[in-house]
Amino acid sequence: MKRDSRLSGVLHVLLHMAEARRPVTSEAMAKAMRTNPVVIRRIMAGLREAGFVRSDKGHGGGWTIARTLDAITLRDIYTALGEPELLAMGNRTEAPGCLVEQAVNAALDEAFREAERVLLDRFGAVTLAALAADFHARMIASGRTVDLETSHEASDEASQGHGDGHGHEHEHGHRHGHEASDGS
Repeated sequence: MKRDSRLSGVLHVLLHMAEARRPVTSEAMAKAMRTNPVVIRRIMAGLREAGFVRSDKGHGGGWTIARTLDAITLRDIYTALGEPELLAMGNRTEAPGCLVEQAVNAALDEAFREAERVLLDRFGAVTLAALAADFHARMIASGRTVDLETSHEASDEASQGHGDGHGHEHEHGHRHGHEASDGS
């Protein structure tokens, strides 16, 4: 089953944007996320409508974050993405005639509602500033620096069979530590 990874991807891009000292183009984001710039523009347009990002056209233009990182929560971004389904599970039949299945549905529906409430509450408690602080702590601990243009090279090598995306080369490679991966 295919999972909806838009929230993860958008958070990833937003944190890279927060690190950038200049506007970030849709093309640069698309390259980092291995997708089409049109997909990025569509997602970013929704975030712009919600007031989280802004765009500037022309030479030197691109996308920038429009609010402080502590003013944007994961729930805000989730909502701006159209509130995609949180849980992949569901009832076999929505309106069953069987009394057993009605009892099962009632129990599952209550559990699903509670799980979604807990998850959305957690999303509301985590800001982009908290994610950025976690990222900075990881970057300091690793001794590396990260930028959107070059940070995904280790992941690119892993997808081409040259490494595992964590700085470990396989067979013919020569990297031995974690120095090649930024963890993003």
